[in-house]
Amino acid sequence: MLNLLLVILGFIPLILGANWLVDSASSLAKRLNIPNIVIGLTIVAFGTSAPELVVNLFASFSGNSDIALGNIVGSNIFNILGIIGISAIVYPLTVKSNTTWIEIPLCLLSAVVLIIIANDKIIDGSTNSVISRIDGLLLLFFFIIFLVYTFQLLKTGIFTEEIPIKQYSVIKSIILIIVGFLMLVIGGRIIVLFATKFAQDIGISERIIALTIVSIGTSLPELATSVIAAKKKNVDIAIGNIVGSNIFNVFLILGISAFINPVYLQKMSNWDMITNIISSILLFLFIFTGKNRKLERWEGIILIALYAGYVTILIFF
Repeated sequence: MLNLLLVILGFIPLILGANWLVDSASSLAKRLNIPNIVIGLTIVAFGTSAPELVVNLFASFSGNSDIALGNIVGSNIFNILGIIGISAIVYPLTVKSNTTWIEIPLCLLSAVVLIIIANDKIIDGSTNSVISRIDGLLLLFFFIIFLVYTFQLLKTGIFTEEIPIKQYSVIKSIILIIVGFLMLVIGGRIIVLFATKFAQDIGISERIIALTIVSIGTSLPELATSVIAAKKKNVDIAIGNIVGSNIFNVFLILGISAFINPVYLQKMSNWDMITNIISSILLFLFIFTGKNRKLERWEGIILIALYAGYVTILIFF
């Protein structure tokens, strides 16, 4: 159990490092007179996905496809079924038109694109199914399109919800950026190393460890951001944070991971990617089950129950 304890402890520097990096970079950007919404759409959005990025970088450099793919797919499933479910219970989430018709469909598109590029055996009749370096570049191209759309929102959108930004001195901001980055690296290295050892010790696949312990741990910043936003009734941030994170995870993080080292599809991974697609479809459908495009508390309970069922099947079957 020592390896499991070290995996869990690895999340401490990982999450603290991400938070310090976001807070200090946001403070520095504010001192440079960068608009609050730009900080939110770039630094904060990227920062909440930093744990997934660092873990995937280490997994890619070590050629560990199970963790690289499982962390992304598992995080996206947990983001929708778990975090949005919890947030909706805290406070019903009203979904704006842009999120409904553009961002959530983009989230679904990322899930569909992923399962298509990962299945060379089925589509091309190849020997192996792999997310190649070319596939990685394709994902990064999709991410550039998403960035263009995001910055177009700055010109046309109306933003009423402010993201709180801490005030640090320039020197303190720079120090915290460096320390936060180092803690991210240390935490990511510990998690990948000891998650692999833990899986070997208890005789289960690294895929299951990545889809559960690792993916939930790396999604803790998104959980904290969305739940706090829901408590403050900042529903745009609560749901936009999750949808944006899922798009970041597939198009940016998995794109970079595959470009560093091709990611090979493992047995049963298709079921995880199908679950990811179903989660996005359910999110879209649930928006229209009530009035005024709102996710109600009872829908949040259903999402959490579905996630609990998925994890149970994953572990015991």
